[in-house]
Amino acid sequence: MAGRGSRLRPHSLTVPKPLIPVAGQPIVHRLVKDIAKVLKQPIEEIAFVLGDQAFFGDDVVDSLTELAEGLGAKASIYRQDQPLGTGHAIMSAKPSLSGPAVIAYADTLIRAEFDLDPTADSVIWTKCVANPEAYGVVKLNDDQNIVELVEKPETFVSDQAVIGIYYFKDVAVLKDKLQEVLDENVMNGGEYQINDGIKRMMADGKIFKTGTVDEWMDCGNKAVTLETNARMLGFLTADKEEQLVDASVVLENSTIIEPCYIGKGTVLRNTTVGPHVSIGKDCVIENSTVKNSLIQNQTTIKNANLDEAMIGNHVKYNGEFTKISIGDYTIIE
Repeated sequence: MAGRGSRLRPHSLTVPKPLIPVAGQPIVHRLVKDIAKVLKQPIEEIAFVLGDQAFFGDDVVDSLTELAEGLGAKASIYRQDQPLGTGHAIMSAKPSLSGPAVIAYADTLIRAEFDLDPTADSVIWTKCVANPEAYGVVKLNDDQNIVELVEKPETFVSDQAVIGIYYFKDVAVLKDKLQEVLDENVMNGGEYQINDGIKRMMADGKIFKTGTVDEWMDCGNKAVTLETNARMLGFLTADKEEQLVDASVVLENSTIIEPCYIGKGTVLRNTTVGPHVSIGKDCVIENSTVKNSLIQNQTTIKNANLDEAMIGNHVKYNGEFTKISIGDYTIIE
């Protein structure tokens, strides 16, 4: 499921947040693939809930369709006509809400390895955090069942934060409860929330368990996206499952300090790149130093010293600025 992505402007004005590349792949692509690995079972359908056409056009639909089909699944595309909350977004995909399902918000990446508890009606993915008062957390009983969801507790409830990924043995049960929420116009903060459907399932005695992830990486703003990019590059380098520097990359008197991702057709001249840099395809970087940064596709950078930079597609940049955030088709000379 993908949303509008309001926290990453100006990038989200031209590149929807779930499609911003981290270590060379869009966030939503990595998330879906990681969930598929955790499930360890065939996936029949992947339903994507998108915002309006201006943000998520035909190219996005094509990309998501290719992603689903690459995992042997049917792609179903739905539109959330108004930003009315997580419960409303889920119900936008009502025709697909049956059988076992995972629901995930597409601004999060995970690293996890575990088996789903067969006794559970639902599993809520959580991560142990040092400051639970800043998150929504789960309350557990003596049987380690989730009995309550508490948003930003002022007193200690648990240190297991909800990360926004859920498994339902039969998602139709959630659909029925969310329909009640919509029919009764139950809103929190002016939105229909998934939690209100989950709480009704708990009241009916449904068993909720936790699925704890090893790593939880946010992509909600520039700073944490760059941090996530660095962490993911580290994981991928250790895994050795992906070729991070394409064989077609041209190095002319240049150095790559790992870990880095560098896409097809990119040229580096008199440049040092890394560590923790992702560069898309068909870029040209000359007479520059780039570290801890994320650069998208078909961008030209000259005479730059970049650190903690996030630069979009089709950018032309020539200068000595450092901490910058540049959207698509920007030119700074």
